Amino acid sequence: MLETRHAVSSVDPVWDKITSEAQEAVQRQPLLGGLIHACILHHRSLEKALSYRIAAKLCSNEMSMVILREIVDRAYSENPDLVAAGRADLMAVYDRDPACHRLLQPILYFKGYQAVQCYRVAHWLWSQGDHDLSYFFQMRISEIFGVDIHPAAKIGRGIMIDHAHSIVIGETAVVGDNVSMLHSVTLGGTGKEEEDRHPKIGNGVLIGAGAKVLGNITVGHCSRIAAGSVVLQEVPPCKTVAGVPAKIVGEAGCDQPSVSMNQVVPGGSKDSDASPDQISPDQSGRGQSGT
Repeated sequence: MLETRHAVSSVDPVWDKITSEAQEAVQRQPLLGGLIHACILHHRSLEKALSYRIAAKLCSNEMSMVILREIVDRAYSENPDLVAAGRADLMAVYDRDPACHRLLQPILYFKGYQAVQCYRVAHWLWSQGDHDLSYFFQMRISEIFGVDIHPAAKIGRGIMIDHAHSIVIGETAVVGDNVSMLHSVTLGGTGKEEEDRHPKIGNGVLIGAGAKVLGNITVGHCSRIAAGSVVLQEVPPCKTVAGVPAKIVGEAGCDQPSVSMNQVVPGGSKDSDASPDQISPDQSGRGQSGT
């Protein structure tokens, strides 16, 4: 007797949700059907969709989309942690950005999310010793997204970079898990020395728009850096710093500043030279990041 076998498909609720949102988007706006089918509905998994999106964004006359997609597919195949990190980043954006209403949006439209996924492949290439190709990725990420992350920098999971204009992260920088930052943030050095020269950002840190963190200093876990601040000294865990140069102006105010996105500076601090507008207020507690 012929035995009938039924293939058991893997369950991926996140990808199922994304494809459902994509189908609804095509129904609402058929003019985007080509884009949404190419980026989402023609693929069977999130990693395949990300591979296509990265290749489509970074390709140029200097490097074809076909070659780039082969590179990304190989990276995802040899290091599944890249895909896991991409999922964590996606959920971070969805949870923290009030302008993000669907999981579909970061993949299609948000350059902060897209730039971080491109960086992750560049970092993998760097770790494999393929420095020239990783530099090519860095160059194209900067040209396309306005985000300049050295491929040697180490960045954790659950990263949300909102708006992502003029982000600079240096070669020896380290960024922990569940970090949120807004546009025009610099994690830079203070000179031309070649040794360890960039900041180390702890887990759960919130970095406001335009903040500059310079030198080989540590920003402790779950701290907040006010918008427009220049941080030149160590920041203890669970503190808020503000000003130029930045000083401690109070406690962080919650266990996970990067998740709550609450950017209100504590009032009445005696040791603060920061003006009240150095962190944008957010009465909702979810951040003012989405516009």
